[in-house]
Amino acid sequence: MAANIKTAFIDYSDGETSFEGYVACPASGGKHPCVLVAHDWSGLNQGTRARAEQMAALGYTAFAMDVYGKGVRGDEQGDNSALMSPLLANRALLKKRLLAALEAAKAHEAVDASRIGAMGYCFGGLCVLDMARAAMPGLKGVVSFHGIFMPPDLGPQDKITAKVLILHGWDDPMAPPDHVAGVAKEMTEAGADWQLHAYGHAMHAFTTEGLNAPERGIRYDANADRHSWTAMKNFFEEVLG
Repeated sequence: MAANIKTAFIDYSDGETSFEGYVACPASGGKHPCVLVAHDWSGLNQGTRARAEQMAALGYTAFAMDVYGKGVRGDEQGDNSALMSPLLANRALLKKRLLAALEAAKAHEAVDASRIGAMGYCFGGLCVLDMARAAMPGLKGVVSFHGIFMPPDLGPQDKITAKVLILHGWDDPMAPPDHVAGVAKEMTEAGADWQLHAYGHAMHAFTTEGLNAPERGIRYDANADRHSWTAMKNFFEEVLG
């Protein structure tokens, strides 16, 4: 962890359900633009905390969200379908939990509530797209890394006001070309300011170092990882100033 940042766990709630987020921010103090970080299907584990620390080193207050509940964590190397599937089946509940995280972030002493974005990986990519779809108040932009694109089917889609950047591995079997075309159509019809960067030969989870299971459609790709990180940095510099 960089010496110029500070970190802390933070409790927040949605109704009677308690959650434990993770905040990383510049050690210099004061308020900073905030990027919420949405975890993958394993929950708010070390990998997501490390991403939050990377964002703090760039000068943001990073708020790593928790949509499973305090103490509910999966296995970063295992099958976490039992944790993720109930929220995929109940996108209204997922939306409530994402909104609770956004409100908790806005209230944090190190956050400039007028400059808030969100980024997420895999399941987290779907989460931040759902935040944009919900037109959550104050959300300026979202970045999805190798996310899942299925829309939430929660009624008519309002105008999407947050800017959207989708970073996608073209050979990702969890988001095949027809899903890519579908999300592009969806974003266009919702009036979103959107971009989609597709990386040739990259599979699902292309940012996860050490991952190499092409038979399952998942593999680290150093080029896609590097290019997508640069695209994300440029996007937030523009959107959050």
